[in-house]
Formats: sequence, structure tokens, C-alpha cells
Amino acid sequence: MGTTDFSRGVDGRSLTGPAAPPSGLLDLLSVAAVVLNADGQVVFWSSKAEELFGYTAAEALGRYAADLTVHEEHRDAVIKLFAEVMETGTDWAGALPIRHKNGSTRLVEFRNMRLLDDLGDTYALGLAADQAAVERVERDAALAVRLVSQSPVGLAILDPDLRYVAVNPALERITGQSAAERLGRSAGEVLTYLNTDPEARLRHVLETGESVVDRDIVCRPPVDPDHEHAWSVSYYRLEDSGGRVLGLAYSVIDVTERHRAAAEAAQARQRLALIASASACVGTTLDLETTARELADLVVPVVADVAAVDLLDSVLRGRTASPEGPARFRALAVSAAHSTQAADAADPPGGLATYESDRLITRCVRTREPVLVPHTTRRDLERIARHGEAASLLEAAGVHSYLAVPLMARGEVLGALDLVRTRNPAPFDDDDVLLASELAARAAVCIDNARGYQTQRHAALTLQRSLLPELPSHLPGLEVACRYQPAGATSEIGGDWYDAIPLRGDKTALVVGDVMGSGINAAAAMGQLRTATRAFAEIDLAPADVLYHLDHLTEGIEQTITTCIYCVCDPRQGRCRLCLAGHLPPALLRAGRPARLLDLPTGAPLGVGGVPFQATTIPFRPGDELVLYTDGLVETRSESIDARLGTLLDALTETRGRDLEDTCDRLLEILRPPGGEDDVALLIARARACDR
Repeated sequence: MGTTDFSRGVDGRSLTGPAAPPSGLLDLLSVAAVVLNADGQVVFWSSKAEELFGYTAAEALGRYAADLTVHEEHRDAVIKLFAEVMETGTDWAGALPIRHKNGSTRLVEFRNMRLLDDLGDTYALGLAADQAAVERVERDAALAVRLVSQSPVGLAILDPDLRYVAVNPALERITGQSAAERLGRSAGEVLTYLNTDPEARLRHVLETGESVVDRDIVCRPPVDPDHEHAWSVSYYRLEDSGGRVLGLAYSVIDVTERHRAAAEAAQARQRLALIASASACVGTTLDLETTARELADLVVPVVADVAAVDLLDSVLRGRTASPEGPARFRALAVSAAHSTQAADAADPPGGLATYESDRLITRCVRTREPVLVPHTTRRDLERIARHGEAASLLEAAGVHSYLAVPLMARGEVLGALDLVRTRNPAPFDDDDVLLASELAARAAVCIDNARGYQTQRHAALTLQRSLLPELPSHLPGLEVACRYQPAGATSEIGGDWYDAIPLRGDKTALVVGDVMGSGINAAAAMGQLRTATRAFAEIDLAPADVLYHLDHLTEGIEQTITTCIYCVCDPRQGRCRLCLAGHLPPALLRAGRPARLLDLPTGAPLGVGGVPFQATTIPFRPGDELVLYTDGLVETRSESIDARLGTLLDALTETRGRDLEDTCDRLLEILRPPGGEDDVALLIARARACDR
């Protein structure tokens, strides 16, 4: 004889125990069971029958059911129905008004059927429930079915093994998966398009009962795999009235439009912030390369994964760009959001590159219009890159979208801003064109300002260098070394100068001056003063008289204030006469002694007028060193002038006895590395024995 395995259900799946816990549905209906013999007498009476009819089992057993529960006017019809069931064995179902023990009447739903025992005796089984309760359950069930089927919210019900048992039409529409594709399958098999592990989250809800409410997820569902959709999902455990776990349900609301609107709003805010920050972040200096780098860094990674700024070489040379043919660019900046071969494909900053007329960047500067390629092909990459090797690097890097916008300022095309996307999956669109064009337009003005400034600075520097003297190859009793170092690339050229002028009687005039101001005007004023100084020195005027005449001359040079030190070294007499016009004191280094600053009358700068100058004579014997300099050597914003002058004296003491050329280089290295904010003129003179 076979045995029944109560640990498995009819589908073979494991159950949680030897028998499933009872359902609460019958309790909701409160179904009463009554058994009558062939004569219509009550032989079985359940506790639910006592609740429904009001009679106890003791009161009902043995009595005729019709007399007990049926009104007089219905008794014949009920007896006739009972006889039909007993004679034909046909089940009967319907609603009958019954009489309660308390005298009230209520409508009861009946299910009647004939029973046959092993002795051949017949009985009638009646199952009864209050019709109001039945109608309430039926109404609730119908309402639930209609709500689920007609709800715009996607709904799914899963069993305790997380297999689908029900799916509503809304979920089919939202996901693009039919009910047939889901029913009987596990969540892990169905939800493969989600980026996370959905089964683990569902299992957690099932085991803990902790619901997940309104969790936003972004995915590419089967209904539209090419675009991202946003859903708001909720997971909750299903239990019956007794607490038995029936499974799990989840709901899905498509919030894609809201998500896209929020994303677009956030993107718009980001772009406005980017445009606003362009004014503060681009053009912080007048250095061309720095300005270009600021633009490239600004658009990465918000707009592009890699950005390059290239200017037309003809523009940098002050020429008009050719309207046709190949274009020659100077790369100024490349910025990348991450390490990528796309950055390697770009021309390195500082280099020159020629792009043929069929290249997209050439088309951009020739037409003065943006060039947009939303989805690039190999052919497109070959028209973006300068040569085939660079095109292969772009392809290997995964470049899928390209945008070039012209850099336009004051009606002139300066170059182009080149943008590509690799990791950012979205292609460039018209909004990106507008944003990049706006940023390029703002940056182009800064780039043009930097270009103009550098052109002017280059002219001033050329003039300045052309006006500085070449020192005589031989000065009697004197060894001289000089340096001029211009201000850094972000500062204008000033009017600093030095000079060493041979005089009669083996004497030498040493001059260091600083015209206040900058640019070409300062360089031109310096040239005038240097020439005048040489003229006054040639007629062998005393130092104070030279400064007096320079002061008078400066009155005719508009808005010129100049500091100056003028010295006359006489090696035969072993002395030096010095006179200052508002200048920093020179440093003196003697054998066996530390370097010191000379305490001299400061005087007033040239151009002030009316202030007398006073000269001082000091011994100046072989081995002594005299150091003249302008304020750019010792003045900084971060240290006091006293501290800087102390550093100068320490450096001079350290370099005692060295070759003067090396000493100049060492002083500049210690006190004024390249990139300072002011010009420097430096002159060091060492006395030596005079030839007889």
C-alpha cells in the first residue's frame, strides 16, 4: 500500500511542514455544516450552524430541519427541494430565507448534496453561510480583481519561492513583458535587465516583512531597450488574516517623464552654473596658455570627456587667417576627464599641426560655424584626426560623438574648441552646441585679450632688450657682470635698465635705473633716459649733476617717475662716488667681511623735481664688489623688504670670490626665479688692479 508524502505539494515543490496552515477564507464566510437523514431530521450540527441559526446542537439534533428553521409559507417548497436532492442525487444551490431562533429572518446561501454511507443509507449535507457575508466576500474579490486588472500601476504577485503567479496588464505595458513570459518563472529569470540583484532584495522583504516603498530605479526595459526609463517600485509581503505568508507583491509606477524633467532641470541648472563660472574661472590671467587651459578644464567632464583648444597659427603671428585651404593650428591645451587614448590622439600643447581642408576642425574655422557629429563612424574619425594613427587611437578610446565650435572674438576667428565623448553615453545634441558656443564665445574674448597682451608684451620686451647695452669688453680696473630678467608671462614689461659707460681717466660710470610703469611707454622712456645718461656721463659731470639734469629732463617725459643709482668708479684713486635718486641702497662686499648695504642719502626719484641730490664717496679697492639692482630683485608680496635684503646679503656672502657671471645667476636663482611680477636689472662690479 502506498503512502502519502505530506511534505510536498501537488507540483512536487517542498512545503514548510507536514500540512499547510488553514486559510482564513472559510472563516470570513463562517460556513455552517448540517447533515439530515432521509426523513429530514438533523443528525449532525456544527458549531458554525449554532452561530448561523441560533440553536445549539442539543436543541437541533433529532428534530426536523424544516420545522426548526423554515417559515410556514416556505415549508412545502423546501420539502420538495429536499426530496428532489434525495431522489435524484442532484446538488442544489440557492438562497433561502430562514428563521433564526430569536424569531428574526435572514437570507442564507445553501449548497445541498446527497451523501451515501457504506450501508446504503442516504443523507443530505447542507453547507450554509449568511448571504450578506457571501456577497461581501464576492464584492471584495470582484473589486480586487477589477482594481488589479484596470489599475494604471503595474502589479505582480509572487509565491514564497519568488515565482510569478499573477501579473496585471499595466505591468505588461510598462515592461514590455507579457504575463505568459513571467508566470511560473522566478524573479531572477525575468528581471535580467535591472542593474541590481532584484531577487536578493525581494527575498529580504519576504523573510523580514520590511516593505520597500517608492524606491526609484533606472533601467532599460524590454519594451524600449535603447532608452533609459525610471520606475518607482514598492515591495511588500502578502499575509492572510492568520499571519501565514502567502508570497510577495510589488508595484511599478512609470515615472520616466518626471525623471527626465528632473534630469533636464538639473542639467539646465548645471549649465547655467557652468556659464556663470566661466566668467570667474576663465581669463584669470593674461597668459594665453593658462587661459586656454582654463577653458579646457572648465568643459571637462560636464560637457565632454576630452577637450582641446587650438588656435590658428596665423592669428598668433598677427596675420589674417586664410579663408580656404589647409589650416595650421598651435595646440594650447588638452584636458581629459580620465586616462584615455583620445587625449593621446590630440596634438600636444605647444606643438604645431596642419589640418587639411577636409578635416572637421578646418571646416569649423573656415565656416565659423559649429560642427556636430552626434554618432561618429570610422570615416568621421578620420576627418576628425590629423592622420590615420590618431584616428585609430580615437576609435580604440571609444569616441562616439564629436563637437567643434569656433573661438570668435571681435569678428575674428581665433581657433576652435574640440570636444569628444567616450564614457559619457549621451551623444552631443543641439543643447550641447549652444552651451559650448556660449562658453567658447566668453573664453574667446579672454583669449583675444591674452593674445593682444602678449603681442604688446613681446613688442615691449623686444624694444627693452634692443635698448639695453652691450658691455665693453674691457673696463680699466673693473670687472662687470649684468643681468636683465623680464617680468613673468602674466606681467607687463617694465623700464628697468643697467649700463656701464667708459669715461676719461680710466674711470667707469655704472648705472641702474627703474622707470615706474610698464609696457612700451616705460621701455621707450627707459631708452630716452639711458641715452641722456650716456650723454651727461660723456661730458664728465659729477654724479649729483647727472641726476640733476636727468631729473630736469624727466619733466618733459609725460608721467614718468624713475629711480636711479649713478656711480663713478675710479680704480686709479681706489674710490667710487655714488648718488641715489629714490633708489634702493647698493650692497658692498669687502674681503674678509660680510656683505652690507651702504648707508647713503636716498634722494628723490627722477621726475619729482626740486630736490637736490647728494653724492657719497667710498673706498673701492681691488677685490671689493659693488652690487646694484632694481626693486624687482628683492620686493615680494609675501615677505618684508628687510627680510629680502637680508637674504640678498647672505647670498652675496655665500658667493664671495666666485666668477661674477655665476654670482649673477645664483642671486637670481635665490631671490628671483622666473615668473616674478616685476622686471629685474642687476649689475655687479668687482674692483681689480688697474693696468699701469
